[in-house]
Amino acid sequence: MENIKAVVSLGHEALGITTNEQMNATRVTARALADLIEAGYQLVITHSNGPQVSMIHKAMTELHRIYIDYTAAPMCVCNAMSQGYVGYDIQNSLKTELTSRGIYTPVSTLLTQVTVDPYDEAFYAPTKAIGRHMSREDADAEVKKGNFVKEEPGKGYRRIIAAPKPIDIVEIDAIRALVDAGQEVIACGGGGIPVIEQGHVLKGASAVIEKDAIAGKLAADLMSDRLIILTSVPYVYRNFETPKEEPILKMNVETAREYIAAGEFGEVDMLPKIEAAITFLNANKNGQVLITSLGAVSDALKGKAGTLITFN
Repeated sequence: MENIKAVVSLGHEALGITTNEQMNATRVTARALADLIEAGYQLVITHSNGPQVSMIHKAMTELHRIYIDYTAAPMCVCNAMSQGYVGYDIQNSLKTELTSRGIYTPVSTLLTQVTVDPYDEAFYAPTKAIGRHMSREDADAEVKKGNFVKEEPGKGYRRIIAAPKPIDIVEIDAIRALVDAGQEVIACGGGGIPVIEQGHVLKGASAVIEKDAIAGKLAADLMSDRLIILTSVPYVYRNFETPKEEPILKMNVETAREYIAAGEFGEVDMLPKIEAAITFLNANKNGQVLITSLGAVSDALKGKAGTLITFN
């Protein structure tokens, strides 16, 4: 069986939102991942965590409000919790699915830290909304703590945090060791736990890292053969959601940059995925990037769906 090393990035559709949704969704996701493994892929899996980390942050904040002796969990801790929570469901479901197919490859989840620059511009202009809607009074209290808030008309206020660029994956050598040992690995969940280096100490940052950005870097650091980004659509499109919409079957890095300059990709959905593809392909010019939906993976492996991106 051919051994193709691939980083797979899972979006929200692969995980669901609530606890029950996630448990059910990961069973479906596990079948698609197992199909890849049966086709000869060895996987390093990363995933989103937006709804999950927001839920955890909200729960911990409310616990502190009700029981004042409980300390509200900082954002870095909420990120760590979400890695374990999501990683557990993926690991459990994938191991179960593989075993049912007579495949006994170990599956491991690795709690992963990612360093960020404390002077990253994102810290001065945060954009990521988290947690519950607050009253004006609660929002003012957050501002006094040094946090940022944003008003959502008709709903209230929400805390917003930074999304800095990743610098280094702290546990990259541990990930490589698990890959070299033949394991399927779940790592850098939710973009990784953002930390700032202060001498020999890693201090958790009040931030989140874009999961697409870390997927591109993870694939580049591991020099993977492929980066597979699973999202809500089976292709990358030109003129998306217009009468002139058309799927892009193939493109190279140069063409991708031309499309970016022309504003073809949504800033919060498809653009980060294309940028992740470019990051990976600049590091491994022989690599390939496949962007497709979870349900179209089997067809994409046969060249019947998905957008394939190469360096040349």
